[in-house]
Amino acid sequence: MKYSWEEFARKMGVEPQILENEEARLLKRFVDDLVYPSHCQFCQGLDLSNPNPVHHPSYELTPACNHDCIFCYSNVAVKLGKAPKPGYYGWENPKAITVSQYGEPLFSPRIVEVNRMLRERFPEARLDLQTNGSLLTEELWQKLDFDLVMISLDAATREKHLAITNADTFDNVVNALRIVGRDKSVRSIVRTIFMPGINDEDIPKIAELAASLGVDEMMLQPLTVHELNVERLRKAGLDFERAESIREYLKAAMKAKEYIDVRISGCQLAIYRTMDPLTLFSARRIARDVAPLVKRKRLL
Repeated sequence: MKYSWEEFARKMGVEPQILENEEARLLKRFVDDLVYPSHCQFCQGLDLSNPNPVHHPSYELTPACNHDCIFCYSNVAVKLGKAPKPGYYGWENPKAITVSQYGEPLFSPRIVEVNRMLRERFPEARLDLQTNGSLLTEELWQKLDFDLVMISLDAATREKHLAITNADTFDNVVNALRIVGRDKSVRSIVRTIFMPGINDEDIPKIAELAASLGVDEMMLQPLTVHELNVERLRKAGLDFERAESIREYLKAAMKAKEYIDVRISGCQLAIYRTMDPLTLFSARRIARDVAPLVKRKRLL
């Protein structure tokens, strides 16, 4: 017979709170107080009763990218022949559409055209741009029309950024954060991947930098280790053990929250809220995968 930790404690003659520790209680309070990321609103992953949730619809422009990040799932998908072809993957009457989940959308000469087409075709949908930011200029920004912009930044220095992305574009990304940060007609987000052993010390610095540029939110995401990236991540110093620790992930988010409105992946948060303090403190997540797949049909 399986017991909850509270039931087990009482059967052993110990009140449950005695088995807890202060850090476990702190983590639980932190999780309960967190708000779902703006990007995750309307996502099926927030509904734990849904047996097969899928992400927002997306419009894929190109699997190509001017970065070569050591953790990138898009590169893995391309190498394995699993990258989606350009087009709209979703359904009619979506609440939100992401441009895009693979490759760098600003690398495509069709970005402005597709942006306008989506706005006309789905006028009620929230349009999210997911980009590494390195190609965003003031001139291009004036031609775009998005409701939410997520710019990826996983390092706080030019040298570390170069080591992670294999591209000397740190200053360009910071400038992109500055551009969207001062445009209060959009929700601006810095998207950062938690890579313990690689960017631990950078995460609060990224949060502080983004906040100073007027960025609204940090979305801190756990790392998924894809098969073809294992050796690259190992060479870069990834602590694979800590990368699977929910406690370490949440502690990183707590440090970043001292500077900015930090939020964690919505589907992860939905699950963490169901956990008691001790489970949350000791639980681990499976961080390994082969390659991501688009679970939606292409309509356009």
